[in-house]
Amino acid sequence: MHAVRDRCVWSQQITHRDLVPYLIEEAHEVIDAVEAGSRDDLREELGDLLWQVLFHSAIAAQDPDDPFDIDDVARTLTEKMVRRHPHVFAGEVAETPEQVLVHWNAAKAAEKRTRRSVLDGVPRGMPALALAQKVIGRAAGVGVAIEPAPTASATSEKELGEALLALVAAARAEGWDAERALRERLRTLEDDVRAAEAAS
Repeated sequence: MHAVRDRCVWSQQITHRDLVPYLIEEAHEVIDAVEAGSRDDLREELGDLLWQVLFHSAIAAQDPDDPFDIDDVARTLTEKMVRRHPHVFAGEVAETPEQVLVHWNAAKAAEKRTRRSVLDGVPRGMPALALAQKVIGRAAGVGVAIEPAPTASATSEKELGEALLALVAAARAEGWDAERALRERLRTLEDDVRAAEAAS
């Protein structure tokens, strides 16, 4: 990475912002490799994703005001994982996945004390469906519930996929943008969550 950053004229000009589309693409390629089940593709795509981490770290190392490098990234990650696994590193007990989650969430809450809303830290750039699932979960935590549609009778993920695809097809037939529609509805849900938090 150092050689590429130092000697490749294209790489020398790249910023964190310039790399974002590549980071998104590489993450999706890892997902495709996982879902397709190809070990060779997964190994390759994980390498490409790691390259993005190395690239961002190399850019960060050249920041004149607040530099950090890949060693700093790894150290920060290690410290976080140790804090979030007290049942592994600090003598706490967790015998079920649910107990592990309790430790994880307690450590995360202690780290994020400055957050004022359950929505803080939810990445806005997530795809709308993933964002909806995350926001609905956070909303439920403050008492803002979204009732499932009465026609949502899917009994498996496969049937759910069929139902979602049918909804997107209906949106397309009407000339609606399904992604935009869901994002706009999520904005009003987020407003409801913040209002509920302010009222409590």
